[in-house]
Amino acid sequence: MPSFNVQTYGARGDGKTDSTQPFLTAWSLACGSEARAMVYIPRGTYVVRNLVFWGPCKNVITFKIDGKLVAPENYWSIATSEYWILFAKVNRILVYGGTIDARGAGFWSCRKKGGHCPQGARSISFSWCNDVLLSGLTSLNSQNIHVTVHHSSNVRIQNIRIRAPSGSPNTDGIIVQSSTGVTVSGGVIRTGDDCIALNQGSVNIWIERVQCGPGHGISIGSLGDHANEEGVKNVTVTSSVFTKTRNGVRIKSWARPSQGFVRDVEFRNLVMRNVENPLIIDQNYCPSGKGCPNQSSGVKISGVTFANIKGTSTTPIAMKLDCSGSNHCTGLTLRNINLTYVQGSTISYCKNAHGRASGVVAPMNCM
Repeated sequence: MPSFNVQTYGARGDGKTDSTQPFLTAWSLACGSEARAMVYIPRGTYVVRNLVFWGPCKNVITFKIDGKLVAPENYWSIATSEYWILFAKVNRILVYGGTIDARGAGFWSCRKKGGHCPQGARSISFSWCNDVLLSGLTSLNSQNIHVTVHHSSNVRIQNIRIRAPSGSPNTDGIIVQSSTGVTVSGGVIRTGDDCIALNQGSVNIWIERVQCGPGHGISIGSLGDHANEEGVKNVTVTSSVFTKTRNGVRIKSWARPSQGFVRDVEFRNLVMRNVENPLIIDQNYCPSGKGCPNQSSGVKISGVTFANIKGTSTTPIAMKLDCSGSNHCTGLTLRNINLTYVQGSTISYCKNAHGRASGVVAPMNCM
């Protein structure tokens, strides 16, 4: 397999030299190769600005990172674009190993002060890509979202490590939208926002063996951003642990009209360790109370199962099923739930929620 080493084209792993152009040159040559090809990043620390790796390519590309990619120290240098590292319209791409560090602290500080700040870049993104493997990557200190997948299919993310401080704004771990056949298998995600969020058009999603926390848990939504949006269906979240997160597993939608839906979802075999809201459906999502007063969500939620979930809640309401007044939740299943409150017994809250319970369910089924 021909290998295109970024150092051959002038990249220097000295932590100082701007290596953006050598990376793009190596990509261009690999992408144009008639045979399977590799872009290789040897050990060292490479400073790179915004990288857009365009396809389609002529064959399978392996992108192997043995070194570390860092953003320039001045956060403005990558933050005026939505993406720091973007693979666009690439089919059959394998990204292995390495560390990327967007050095987001300066950007977060600007956001917190409410100053004139750029939009901020997502660290690594796959747009309009098919047949993707992202394996063994460590992503640190993204300006906002660490990994995004949209308008893509057959994407596997495995053994990923994502880290940003719990107070860093909008540093979601992984966000999926308008994509089908996405698997997240194995990983440690510690962020200031959702560990994983599945937005509109997320179909056939499998998430397993994720350690989440700190962060805001694993979410479907928020949905109902637009009146005409794609639904979310066939989602499984299993064999995962949530530690000191704001939420465990959550479905949230805006309290306003929408054609959206959530159906055929299973949350199972999960452990909650001191989680604020372990199980939550919130169809009255309306932060700051603007844009949706006195409305109800049009997102239709059906066929959601919570099974074999145990652990501790830091609030008494360990299960909150707050569904839409105009579109009740239907076909909910609770099976073998055992959540305890650190200071006493847990309670559940239900509104417009319909379904059945079996096995031991604590807090008690309120449907």
